[in-house]
Amino acid sequence: MAEFKALEKHSCAACGAHAEWNAAKQAVLCPYCGTEAPAELNSDTGLVREIDLVETLRNMPEHLRGWKVEKRSVRCQSCRAIGVFDPARVGQNCQFCGSPKLVDYDEIKAPLRPQSVLPFQWEESKVRETVRRWFKSKWLAPGSFKKRALVDTLRGIYLPYWTFDAQTHSSWTAQAGHYYYTTRQVRNSDGSTRTERTRHTRWVPASGKLDHFFDDEPVPGTQGVDVDLLRRVEPFPTNDLVPYDTAYLSGFMVEHYQVVLFDAAKRARESMDGKLHSMCASAIPGDTYRGLQVQSDYQGETFKHILVPVWLMGYDYHGKTYQLLVNGYTGRMAGRYPKSPWKIAGLILLGLIIAAAVAILASRS
Repeated sequence: MAEFKALEKHSCAACGAHAEWNAAKQAVLCPYCGTEAPAELNSDTGLVREIDLVETLRNMPEHLRGWKVEKRSVRCQSCRAIGVFDPARVGQNCQFCGSPKLVDYDEIKAPLRPQSVLPFQWEESKVRETVRRWFKSKWLAPGSFKKRALVDTLRGIYLPYWTFDAQTHSSWTAQAGHYYYTTRQVRNSDGSTRTERTRHTRWVPASGKLDHFFDDEPVPGTQGVDVDLLRRVEPFPTNDLVPYDTAYLSGFMVEHYQVVLFDAAKRARESMDGKLHSMCASAIPGDTYRGLQVQSDYQGETFKHILVPVWLMGYDYHGKTYQLLVNGYTGRMAGRYPKSPWKIAGLILLGLIIAAAVAILASRS
């Protein structure tokens, strides 16, 4: 993961102080004098647009690369995340694992710039209250853990995503199975008879075609965030994306992708192949199937590099790192926390006592 402060400072028109993006106001707000102004998008950004995937993979245009500002890149030796910071920043720990073991990192080529941003909608105070309620609800968490002021580590970060579009045409073949049943009379050991019903499958060839358009198939570009947790706070509504502008980033950290475009496109294709296989399987007539073969053709493939908002809390407890994520647009939350072995043992003991009591009552009845 690479992260950096907002790429440009936005000065307050009234007092000249550094203004930041405010999710509640949906505006750039000065924290000193309170002056607010809506984000002014750069005239050269245009609308959010899709970029031709095949052409870009063949020849990455240089005008899509680089942040066009001075920066310093560092790699965390603990979690391998890559951070990109304002060169003036010093003494920075890794924002994901907290390690101070950061070393300089030089990229061979400048990264691909994001084309669009999904701005924060959930403000920090609202997220903090939600996180507090979440911690209080975790009965299995150790008492010492729940007493810690863990919300103090909460921070807003824009995470990198790739999204892919494609028009697909699939042809499939399979063996469709249709169930049918036969009955027969079976003699029991005591001489009586019973009717036994047996299920059989009649296999017949089947085939078909499927046309489907994939719109914004998402692939996370992060390495610093637990991807399983990230999937649990999805989706990030791509219909609400706005053209990339540093005003939205002001006051937040940003992660620089570590999943490059080529690998992201491969993962997107694998995901789309899997979904097409499932859609074709659901189109097979009958009760079951076997030998499904799907041949798919992809056309008009495009992509976007986007930034999505996440509130992240990373904390260490007894040498183990845990993360909690909140979708900065929808408020959906997912996290991990330590569990007290004493409380787990108590639950197991309680279960054994209840089971023993039920067994005793059953034996007396």
